[in-house]
Amino acid sequence: MSSAAGSRQLTRRALLGGGLAVAGVVALRGRSDAKPATLPLRTRAETPGERTLSLVAAERRAKLLGPDGPDSAVWTYGERLFDVVRIAQGETLAVELENRLPEHTAIHWHGLRIPNDQDGVPYITQPPVRPGERHSYRFTPPDTGTFWFHPHCDTIAQLGRGLAGVLIVEGDESVPYDADLTLVLKDWRLDAATGGYLPFMTQRGALRAGTFGTVRTVNGETAPLIVVPAGGDVRLRLLNLDSTRVGDIGVDGGEAAVIAIDGNPIAPFPLKDWRLGPAMRLDLVVRAPAAGGEVRLMDYFAAEPVVLATLAGEGEPAKRKAFDPAPLTRSAIPEPRMKGAERLTFAFATASKQKAALAVSADDGDPLAAAMLDSLCAASTVNWSINREAWPVGDHSQVPKPLALLREGRTYVAELSNETPHVHPIHLHGFTFKVLGSTKRDLPVHFADTVLLTPNERITIAFVADRPGDWMIHCHLIEHQETGMMGYLKVA
Repeated sequence: MSSAAGSRQLTRRALLGGGLAVAGVVALRGRSDAKPATLPLRTRAETPGERTLSLVAAERRAKLLGPDGPDSAVWTYGERLFDVVRIAQGETLAVELENRLPEHTAIHWHGLRIPNDQDGVPYITQPPVRPGERHSYRFTPPDTGTFWFHPHCDTIAQLGRGLAGVLIVEGDESVPYDADLTLVLKDWRLDAATGGYLPFMTQRGALRAGTFGTVRTVNGETAPLIVVPAGGDVRLRLLNLDSTRVGDIGVDGGEAAVIAIDGNPIAPFPLKDWRLGPAMRLDLVVRAPAAGGEVRLMDYFAAEPVVLATLAGEGEPAKRKAFDPAPLTRSAIPEPRMKGAERLTFAFATASKQKAALAVSADDGDPLAAAMLDSLCAASTVNWSINREAWPVGDHSQVPKPLALLREGRTYVAELSNETPHVHPIHLHGFTFKVLGSTKRDLPVHFADTVLLTPNERITIAFVADRPGDWMIHCHLIEHQETGMMGYLKVA
C-alpha cells in the first residue's frame, strides 16, 4: 500500500476488520467487501506484577555529528538516547520521574489506553513537574505493541533535544521472530561546526510544513549498519519521533511485510512504501539477507531516496520457507458499534485573523486552569485551528472549552478534514481508533492513535469513548500543535 496519493500501489493480502460503509462520506476508499483475514487469538497468559522505573530528565552529551564531530547537548530520561523500556502484558508500570532540567516538564504516554490522570499533559491532567521536583505515574497498559513517551509542554524544544523514550509491551507474537529491533527515526537541527542547536521553530516552518532538521539519524546515528541473523525473519519496530518530517518508508533489496500500525496488529501485507508521519509507528517483518548481503531501509519521500539504515546478514542461514511472516495475535481494543453511532466532524484549518489576535476564553471550572501562568508553553502567535477554534494565544495553562462533549461508553464516528495544503498527523490521546477510509488514498482498515491527513483529504475514524476525562486531540507536527492546532474532548 502506498499512502501517497497517486504513487506506487501496494497489493494487500488481507485487511483488518473488513470494510465499513460510513454515511455521508463521498468516495470513501479503504473499503473491502471481502471477508477479512482473522488474526490468531492470544494464548499467552498475562504476566501479573509491577515493574518500577526511574526516569531522570537531564542534560547529557551525545555524538550526533559522528565520532569525529563535536558533542551535542541532549535531553534524555536515561544515560542513552531513546531508552527502550520493555514490559510484559499484564505488568503494572510504576514510574518515578525526577526533573533535573532547567524548565518544567511531564511525560505523555503516547498511544496507551490508560486512565486520564496518567496521561501526562500539563494543566489538563496534571500540574507541571517543576525543576527539582518528582512525579509518579502508575498504570497497567491493556494492549501489547510499540509505544513511546515524551513531554507535552515546550515540546518543540524538549523533543527537539531528544527527550523521548520507547515503551514496548510484549506478548503479541504468535511465533517468535529471529530478531526484534527498535529503530527510532529523528532529525536534529544542529550547527555542523559547534554541535549546538539551530532554532527549533521558524516563522516559515510554523506557517507551512514545519522546520526540518539538518541531520537525519536512526537511533542517534546516521545511516547505521545493523547486523541481523542471516536469512531470518526480523521484526523492525519503526518509530518516527521527529517533530516535522514525514517519511515514505520502504525496503530495498529484500522482502518486507507490515504486521502492526501504531503498535496495533494487522493481518500481514506486503510493504512497498508507507507514509509515516511524526509520532506514527510501523512494525515490519523483513527477510534478512544471506551472510554478507544487505537490505536497506529507505525513505522515498525525497528528491533522491535516502538510506535510513542497512541490515547486514551474518551467521549460518536460517532454514526458512518462502517469505510468509507469522501474524501477531489480535488485540482487545473495543470494537466500535456502527449502528446508532454518533457523528463528529473535525476540520483542521488555518486560524482566522480574529482567532490569531484573541485568546479563547478559559474554562473556569477546571482547577488546573488556575495554575500560575508562565512563559514556557506560551504561543506568541496562532496559525492553525480545529473547527475554527485555536488553542489560546499565550500560556497553555489557559485551558479553552472542549471541542466536543462525549458520553462515556458511546461509539463515535468522526470525519477528519484537512482544509489546508499541508500535511497534519492527527493524534487522539487515550483512545485507539479504527481508520475506516480516506477520500484520496487506498488505506487498509486498521487501528491507530495517529493518522496522517494529506492536503485536502478527509479520513473517517471510529472509536469507543470508554473512559472519562479530558483527552487531547492535536496535530503532531509540533510547530502546528504549538501554534493553535490543539484541543481536547471531554468524556463524561
